[in-house]
Amino acid sequence: MTHRAFEETATAQALKPEPSTRSELDSAIARARAALEGLCQPDGHWVFELEADCTIPSEYILMMHFMDEVDVQRQRAMAAYIRNRQQEDGGWPLYPGGSVDVSCSVKAYYALKLAGDTPDAAHMERAREAILANGGAARSNVFTRIMLAQFRQVPWRAIPFMPVEIMLLPRWFPFHLSKISYWSRAVMVPLLVLYTLRVRSANPSGTGIRELFVTPPEQEKNYFPVRSKLNRVLLALERLARPAHAIVPGILRRRALRAAERWIVERLNGQNGLGAIFPAMVNAYEALSALGYSADHPHLRQARAAIDGLLVEAESESYCQPCVSPVWDTCLACLALHFSDESRALVIDGLDWLARRQLRDEPGDWRDYRPNLPGGGWPFEYGNGHYPDLDDTAAVAWAMQAADPERYRDTLMHAADWLVGMQSRDGGFASFDADNTHYYLNEIPFADHGALLDPPTADVTARCATFLALIVDQHPNYRAALDAAVGWLRGAQEADGSWFGRWGTNYIYGTWTALTALAEAGVAADDPAIVAGRNWLKSRQRNDGGWGEHNDSYNDPQMAGYNTHSSAYQTAWAMLGLIAASEPPGPVLSGGAEFLLGAQTRDGLWEDRDFTAPGFPKVFYLRYHGYPKYFPLWALGRYRALLRTWTN
Repeated sequence: MTHRAFEETATAQALKPEPSTRSELDSAIARARAALEGLCQPDGHWVFELEADCTIPSEYILMMHFMDEVDVQRQRAMAAYIRNRQQEDGGWPLYPGGSVDVSCSVKAYYALKLAGDTPDAAHMERAREAILANGGAARSNVFTRIMLAQFRQVPWRAIPFMPVEIMLLPRWFPFHLSKISYWSRAVMVPLLVLYTLRVRSANPSGTGIRELFVTPPEQEKNYFPVRSKLNRVLLALERLARPAHAIVPGILRRRALRAAERWIVERLNGQNGLGAIFPAMVNAYEALSALGYSADHPHLRQARAAIDGLLVEAESESYCQPCVSPVWDTCLACLALHFSDESRALVIDGLDWLARRQLRDEPGDWRDYRPNLPGGGWPFEYGNGHYPDLDDTAAVAWAMQAADPERYRDTLMHAADWLVGMQSRDGGFASFDADNTHYYLNEIPFADHGALLDPPTADVTARCATFLALIVDQHPNYRAALDAAVGWLRGAQEADGSWFGRWGTNYIYGTWTALTALAEAGVAADDPAIVAGRNWLKSRQRNDGGWGEHNDSYNDPQMAGYNTHSSAYQTAWAMLGLIAASEPPGPVLSGGAEFLLGAQTRDGLWEDRDFTAPGFPKVFYLRYHGYPKYFPLWALGRYRALLRTWTN
């Protein structure tokens, strides 16, 4: 699909000039609210499925063969899931409708072959042709090549030099674990063990994928295409350092392995797993096994149970989630219910459930740079004590402040103090760390995904600013932090008036969050930043009254705000942004409301099969199954409140 084709479908025309009747709006909100209430868990929280591309279920199958622990029935169901998501072009994308992704396709092909699909099957032939047409398995990313080295499909020189002695580097060294993002740390430390010990998969069937290479893997010379001048220098330094792997003194290596082992065990995180994310959990499971832990050791059983806790299993097909999102789902569901009126008791139940999970005194990697800062954050998952999330913390605090600030007063003050303490020097807010901006590290050979760091982003900064703006009148000591965040947001605005969305697709999401923050902070509706953001959202409204944006906008910014169809959750984001920016009732908001009313399903909710957010732009994308369930309700509730204000 070309940019022009997207643009031609995105010009708003013939929108209904009048909003739906109040009774239709009330009925839609009541049905949506009742349906969302019905999805609440018995203890008061919400959690919806979180789906990724076929990389994750493929890696689960590969893990079973790596460890020689194949569950045939589970493998069959996962293979069906992978097969059913192959595109007509033969490959697998990072999101439905995306282009072939070589790394995802290589893992999917290998998983299916391990599961028993023969190379001469029609779907396997098409997959092979797609992979070879895109350069073959040698062009896959570092994580895929690490797997291929472990399965004896590529030489170890095909992956970056990753000695476990990295664990012993001092903090002043150009590379240190504390200088990279939490997700990079959690994934990398067990990989250092696997690399250093040259751990090979069991692969009991001896299955290989040599047919996916354009050049035989042992003859391939170009596993590391040069990305920049600095990357070229770092590649040269790495080649010089590689011979040292064979001559490291045994006492130093054993010390480094013990340091890595202690790091992993300290962060095993109970039933939630290392980092509470699938790739780190799998690496930890395999690394502990390589370090000599027996299958019945509590640490190994715990690591495997955490992985299996991510499974979504059905009779015909199954998949594995990359993580779970109960804290995020619960606070957003509470906000949607609060702003659609009523449901107070259920909202309080949800917020009480969240209050019990605030992280106060737990150890955390964020303390490396903020050792004297008291805790006060929340994780994204059920438990992730080492890694509270600023975005979740701000959203939870927003929901508590909106619903009952006095009830949660102590909780809110701990959250506010922690957030302000985690503000980066430039005024922005990142997701898990402060000042995680050592950008040169994105050029190391390991970081071909470009997501090694956790710098401030517009959406997280906006969420933090929104909460601070709600409490700053009562607590003026937060004024400086709020002003710095507002200044950061002004500087991050794109030339066309939009804001980039790091954790939601994409400019529609970023613009909603930024406009909300600026409005709550008291920026006037006629301020140039708000006017430009409001006009940008209006310019992207589609013929059907809704909004939609394709994940392709992460690769091509000219696609910002465009798609071939509208989606309920993005329409909701746009409406919320416009309402925050003082857009009056009229054809624009009426058109969005009409789209949402028309798209509402018979059960009272909405259903979108689009992938709603990046895990990492250009690398990994997610489908939050809850987004179409609570965001449209939230938008319709705010729209109804706006109509009431104008009517009165």
